[in-house]
Amino acid sequence: MIDTHAHIYADELIKDIDTLIDEAKEVGVSQIFMPNIDSSSIKGLHKLADDYPNVCMPMMGLHPCYVKADYKEQLGNIRDQYLSRKYFGVGEVGLDYYWDKTFVKQQKLAFEEQIAWSESDHLPLIIHSRDSLDDTISMVASAQTGYLSGVFHCFNGTVEQAKKALDTGFYLGLGGVVTFKNAKLDEMVAYLPQDRIVLETDAPYLAPHPHRGKTNLSKYLPVIAQKIGDVREQSLEVVADYTTVNAKRLFKIKS
Repeated sequence: MIDTHAHIYADELIKDIDTLIDEAKEVGVSQIFMPNIDSSSIKGLHKLADDYPNVCMPMMGLHPCYVKADYKEQLGNIRDQYLSRKYFGVGEVGLDYYWDKTFVKQQKLAFEEQIAWSESDHLPLIIHSRDSLDDTISMVASAQTGYLSGVFHCFNGTVEQAKKALDTGFYLGLGGVVTFKNAKLDEMVAYLPQDRIVLETDAPYLAPHPHRGKTNLSKYLPVIAQKIGDVREQSLEVVADYTTVNAKRLFKIKS
């Protein structure tokens, strides 16, 4: 299995990182894709990528929650890093209307710029869309010229929103939220074509049931895969197989 989205460089995980990666491998997680947050997270992200080549896969972007009045300076720093080494995606980018809507205009401008990086360099976009899914889908659809690819991370929309997201040509990342009873996502999960689903944990956030409320870990990825399998009447092994194929296609990883 491939964890397509995890912040394993986070402070609450990094102190035990050797153990956490070993535990993930033991349950079948072969690679972990790491989206960047802002300038402060780059050092830790790079260290893990260097310490665990071909396991911890770095991506570079500016998270919408960290887009403030100084976003141009932040984006400049991110851009310098983006050009300095190989990355497997542009992210985590997008729009967030949940925490603070003060800088929505700046979020959209930063998102547009990073969409342009993705398009020019043929790297997948790793999209955050909390409480902003319709606007985010609309921006991606408007920018899609046939060269954009990526994933709507932590997708928790309706079937209708899923249809619109799929129409952009993007994948949908399913994580711990699909295991929450009050999320009511079974209909959407059952609807999705299996060649457009990828797995993610978003560690250390959004741990799946029965670990909800605790620190999330990449070793919980099989719990998410099992829930998807239960909803879609497929075995965990079948879900693991096709989501791994999808992730490799998304990130252009050779078998």
